[in-house]
Amino acid sequence: MDRSLRGRTIFITGASRGIGLAIARRAARDGANVAIAAKTATPHHTLPGTIYTAAAEVEALGGRALPLVCDVRQEEQVEAAIARTVEEFGGLDVLVNNASAVRLTGVASTPLARFDLMHSVNVRGSLATLQRALPHLLRSEHAHVLSISPPLSSIEERWFAPHAPYSITKYGMSLLVLGAAAELRGRVAVNALWPRTVIDTAAMREIGRGLEIGALRSPEIIADAAWWILTSDPCAFSGRFFVDDEVLRAHGCDDLSRYAPPGVADLDLTPDLFVPSLRELAGGRDSPPG
Repeated sequence: MDRSLRGRTIFITGASRGIGLAIARRAARDGANVAIAAKTATPHHTLPGTIYTAAAEVEALGGRALPLVCDVRQEEQVEAAIARTVEEFGGLDVLVNNASAVRLTGVASTPLARFDLMHSVNVRGSLATLQRALPHLLRSEHAHVLSISPPLSSIEERWFAPHAPYSITKYGMSLLVLGAAAELRGRVAVNALWPRTVIDTAAMREIGRGLEIGALRSPEIIADAAWWILTSDPCAFSGRFFVDDEVLRAHGCDDLSRYAPPGVADLDLTPDLFVPSLRELAGGRDSPPG
């Protein structure tokens, strides 16, 4: 199988920076059409990148870009962005639900307004984009939906006790994957992807300001894992919950050092939430996905 996203149209939420932008850049290297859907049209006071700078990067790498102002909380903006994408590129093949809101606070210290924001972006926003994209995905012979959300097999007390409100919304995204995969099986592949370690993004550095986070992997590891999933036959699998390093190892990439700072051993990388750490897996690595 000649794997490529050349000529495919991919709609990525939260693609002005971070993981979303890394996935956009990887698709652009194949010559994909990339809809950059995000809120940031003018520079943020602390976070770099806008939909326009992201679009420029995509085009510099050989892709076609469409920058779109899109707040996934606003149904009319989602509808307009999807419609504009289809008008520009003639269809839609891939939806990546990457946009996310985060606040790592507990039950007593999370304002309801903040929980509403996280739910509106993470869960409701993912449903809104899927609903609006679905009629177009059903016309594609290569229809994929990918959610940047955690494996449901990892539901454990430790992932809720420190920040239950946030965890509820991220697992909500994964529950949507589970249900949509069953509903759409054979027509649209719906899967999820999550990083084993914390990813080095501007947003992560902002969240971790003042904390000793440690060494982080680059967002390219998520982008490369996403590429393997999104270039697969959509009939091959659906309803799967992938972890980035497992995807890459399943496809022959055992040396992941290029995604980490020079000289940093895998076991010294900062573990992410919701999945077993590399130290937990040491001495008995889980079986990779097929």
